[in-house]
Amino acid sequence: MNVSLKNNDAVSGVLKVEIEKNDYAELLDKNLHKMRRQVNMPGFRKGMVPLGIVKKLYGRHALAEEINKLVTEKLYSYIRDNDIKILGEPIPNEAEQKPVNFDTDEDFEFCFDVALSPNVDFKLTKDDKLVFYSIKIDDELIDKQVKAYCRSFGSYDKVDKVEEEDLVKGTVAELENGEPKAGGILIEEAILMPSYIKGKMEQKKFLGAELNRKVVFNPYKAYKGAEAEIASFLKIEKSQVKSMKSDFTFEIKEITRYKAAELNQELFDRVFGADAVTDEAAFRDRIKDFLVEQFSPESDHRFIQDVRGLLVSKISDVAFADDILKRWLLIKNEKTTKEQVDDDFPKVLEDLKYHFAKDKLFKEYDIKVEKDDLDAYAKRAVKAQFAQYGMTSVPDEMLDNYVKDVLNKEEMVNNFVNRIIEEKLSFAIKEKITVEVKEVTPEEFRKIPEEADAQVYAESSEP
Repeated sequence: MNVSLKNNDAVSGVLKVEIEKNDYAELLDKNLHKMRRQVNMPGFRKGMVPLGIVKKLYGRHALAEEINKLVTEKLYSYIRDNDIKILGEPIPNEAEQKPVNFDTDEDFEFCFDVALSPNVDFKLTKDDKLVFYSIKIDDELIDKQVKAYCRSFGSYDKVDKVEEEDLVKGTVAELENGEPKAGGILIEEAILMPSYIKGKMEQKKFLGAELNRKVVFNPYKAYKGAEAEIASFLKIEKSQVKSMKSDFTFEIKEITRYKAAELNQELFDRVFGADAVTDEAAFRDRIKDFLVEQFSPESDHRFIQDVRGLLVSKISDVAFADDILKRWLLIKNEKTTKEQVDDDFPKVLEDLKYHFAKDKLFKEYDIKVEKDDLDAYAKRAVKAQFAQYGMTSVPDEMLDNYVKDVLNKEEMVNNFVNRIIEEKLSFAIKEKITVEVKEVTPEEFRKIPEEADAQVYAESSEP
């Protein structure tokens, strides 16, 4: 048996596997004897069918099976033993492959096209320039967060008179000629908020209304014909809404008003834990720290996207075996069409270039992910998740339990590893190139992707 590689060019080649009869004869014989023990045929006891008959019936299938096993085994062991860096998988060659006949051939030759990894070489220097967008945490942003905490930790109080933002509960009854309609709609425990009533005249009927008062209003006018809202409120089908234009009474049974929390020690404790802060100034400082921690990943992510653009531009001229890669993508996913592959291929090439550029820098900068890195990142991610729900002072024991749970999920761990690698790569690249730190507001930051993506990295040095 012989396996060889013939290079077409720097990024493609043909792997040839040559198999002679003595390479597979013993294996084929064992396979046929194994088949014989399993064959059931009229006139013979199980396992006693003559080997000649078994060969005649199953010999071709058995030969193809052994050849395929040998080809796969030797092909990949050759790639592994010779440290051949390939992209995707070997695919059948369309030009050099000779016809194969398992009925008559004893020696076989198989040819496979392979896409080879390109050689990537570039340097990052101070002539390469990128902007790092730091999100400005000003008093206005802190004020918004303070108000958000006051709303989140507020209370609901029972009141006697309706205001626009109140929640009103009561009994709704359909009217006919000013009187409750016999067999008409009657809803106990109905709920509405005046602020959601679109018809201003109908809304005014509720504003200032006192407990136990009956308000006569028209749902169709109140919600201006919004079928889904009216159907939900009156508990009817949407198809009935257009014919439901009656007046109704709403007998007010309960008025609930939301009251924002006061800026005091109770709020400080609920947000950051007992006695973590003891005055407004310290409270605002902690909020600032929290916002910095919250926005920093967004700045880092934006920077990584710009780093990606820089690295891809550095190796823009690197060639790949496009035809082989496209054929492999088609074979890999039978549902994909040639047109889809052609449309998606520029993005595939960009991803490949970024991968090879990163891989080169990982080795050059000796970037590794240790267990401590993974534990610390997982803890940050879990804390950020809790913070989204307003939980900024989670007990360490609870935090540790969640971290352990997260690190038991392979998909999450792989995601964390990729993020850590990119963080470390970002830090290393900042030391090599010129980085301009630009402070922006959150609103300005949200507009950056559209503006930055449209730019060519004109300031970067040529690869």
